Amino acid sequence: MGIRVAVAGASGYAGGELLRIIGAHPDLELGPLAAATSAGAPVTAAHPHLAHLDEHTFEPLDPARLSSADLLFLALPHEESAAVSAALPAGVPVVDLSASFRLADPQAWSVYYRTPHAGQWCYGLPELPGARERIAAARRVAAPGCYATAAILALAPLVAAGLADPGDIVIVAASGTSGAGRSPSAALLATEVIGAMSAYQAGGTHRHTPEIEQALRLAGSGEPVVSFTPMLAPMPRGILATCTARLRDPGTATAALREALAAAYDGAPFVRVLPEGRWPSTAATNGSNMAHLQAAADAHAGRAVVVAALDNLGKGAAGQAVQAANLMLGLPETTALSLQGVAP
Repeated sequence: MGIRVAVAGASGYAGGELLRIIGAHPDLELGPLAAATSAGAPVTAAHPHLAHLDEHTFEPLDPARLSSADLLFLALPHEESAAVSAALPAGVPVVDLSASFRLADPQAWSVYYRTPHAGQWCYGLPELPGARERIAAARRVAAPGCYATAAILALAPLVAAGLADPGDIVIVAASGTSGAGRSPSAALLATEVIGAMSAYQAGGTHRHTPEIEQALRLAGSGEPVVSFTPMLAPMPRGILATCTARLRDPGTATAALREALAAAYDGAPFVRVLPEGRWPSTAATNGSNMAHLQAAADAHAGRAVVVAALDNLGKGAAGQAVQAANLMLGLPETTALSLQGVAP
């Protein structure tokens, strides 16, 4: 018998990716798969690519039933996630993929989410200093947001090393359409998306902004100020984030930036600093739990430039959640998680 895990929100894109990864995990077995609006439907009705689950059906969202598992993944909207969490016994290990428990500051939460602040759990980005030990000891873990993961991995080492000024950060990041979830939307119709790039929630309104600032605040000295513009790209999955920050010393060379990134992620299995001159591509990370990074010092503007690519459903969501679960369960961090993308 393996470790029995449940998934709430199993009919969504992140939920489906969780099921795909868990299906290849040698130590985990599927327990209840909850999807309130799809209860009673076969799993393959929502996820035909998971043919091995053709005998499984979605269940109603019942916290008592979910708590029978050894570990629970919550892949729900933040309002539902907070409500379900409140109904669970304290001893049930949970990895939450929503934003519900990421932020420490109730004021920042209220500004960006406008619902009651549910509290903060252990932040589940293993590559941050000391995070693996904290995650391994935690019973409740908040998996980071997809955009936030890309930006934090790109910038935290430079802020921590004193190379970049956290008070002057600009991020422009494009995501595939799966980042918007599976709910029907006219803006996500193929006729609206194909052949188009569009910005949304510009002007500092995107909810990952305070999450990025929180992580960078902990990484170094100075109060972070982030200007973040997300964009919708005509692709189903992937994130490409261009992250820039003013250099504390305008004479800083590219080599110093690359050395800071390489030192921070030495031994980190899922972060790769690419060879100099090779820039990240979303296609190279799709289907994997990898983040690819590249850096350059812009001497003309006096800014550090770091580009990050990852799969928003992998390292940006389900893969990262399984990575945290592996640590919580005392399993090798890399179990069932791919280091290799899928191409073409």
